[in-house]
Amino acid sequence: MAELPQYLTEQTEENIMQRMLERVPSDLDKSEGSFIWDAEAPVAFMLSEAAIWAQELLRRGFASTVASTDENFRSDELDLRAAEHGVTRREAVAASGVVVFTGEVGKPIPIGTIVATPADENSGEASLEYETTVAGILDSTGKATVPVRAVVAGKASNVPTGIVTIVSTSLNGVTGVTNTVEIKGGADIESDMSLLERFYAKVRNQGTSGNKAQYMQWAGEIAGVGGARVIPLWKGPGTVGIYVLDTDKRAANTDIVKAVQNYIDPTQDGQGEGTAPAGPIITVMPAEEVPMNIDVTLTLASTASVAEVKNLIQQGVKAYLKQLAFTDSLVRYTRIAAILLDIPPIIDYAQLTVNGTSDKNIEMSANQVAVLGTVTVHE
Repeated sequence: MAELPQYLTEQTEENIMQRMLERVPSDLDKSEGSFIWDAEAPVAFMLSEAAIWAQELLRRGFASTVASTDENFRSDELDLRAAEHGVTRREAVAASGVVVFTGEVGKPIPIGTIVATPADENSGEASLEYETTVAGILDSTGKATVPVRAVVAGKASNVPTGIVTIVSTSLNGVTGVTNTVEIKGGADIESDMSLLERFYAKVRNQGTSGNKAQYMQWAGEIAGVGGARVIPLWKGPGTVGIYVLDTDKRAANTDIVKAVQNYIDPTQDGQGEGTAPAGPIITVMPAEEVPMNIDVTLTLASTASVAEVKNLIQQGVKAYLKQLAFTDSLVRYTRIAAILLDIPPIIDYAQLTVNGTSDKNIEMSANQVAVLGTVTVHE
């Protein structure tokens, strides 16, 4: 927030007390401990408290100063400020994916069957539960692939391949389950920083009459959307393509894509049944993920392990690629090299390749997003 006005910053207990004493006639005893002093001291304290309350009230009146950088805190005042401009906080989104059941041929898998990850007794981490969203039946191979959605919405339910292994619902003839692909798309309730960013986009870059800014605002209002790119004249006059990312800057899952499509143009025939004006036909799609596969030979500190360094590389490159998503089309080779050198256990590197090439930037097209692929480390 800008510098506070002087009339508030000067209202300390000492300053208020001094001004009050200056108004007392000089022939009266106003030394510390006197009747006058003791009578005015509590008043000065309460007035200084009121000045602090006024400062806090002023702080809470502006979106920029009321928003918190703490991911676990949500400001009610920011909700109220943003709502004045029609911007509301996005709710949490449940992760989704598919699991494969195994067992006796012909056994049914009902809707609402609960599967889960195992609990971690060492860390005290509870299991994560998912429920089937359609019915299935074990085929001639004794397998059934069934879509699932997390019981509890949030980012914590995003898990990698092979983590879901428990069938919590008792099913006769079903012997096992696993997720053959990662379960993703889960998002926590929108953070203050994300809501503030959308609020600024709304008030500073006015969307109107179906311009690009307005389509981006509409897409951003859907829970789970972490980015959108609008392509006018996508398939010729009267068409608009919208590519969407989730909050992890990965390709949005089918639930998010469907929600954006239904909000903007549910019929896809230009009838204006959604937020989009009548006329253009809107098509919402997930971004195309382009894996960045890294291969490098490293000189490591004597105390470093390959597994530790590989994990640090993955974290650094993921963070870099998230910054690029739908903001910069170039994945810079030198930037990935810099990430390696910023990792303390790495003394030096050689033969660094990204997707098989060295000293070459990789350019993303309008519908693509770079994501981390494999990281291969040699010593």
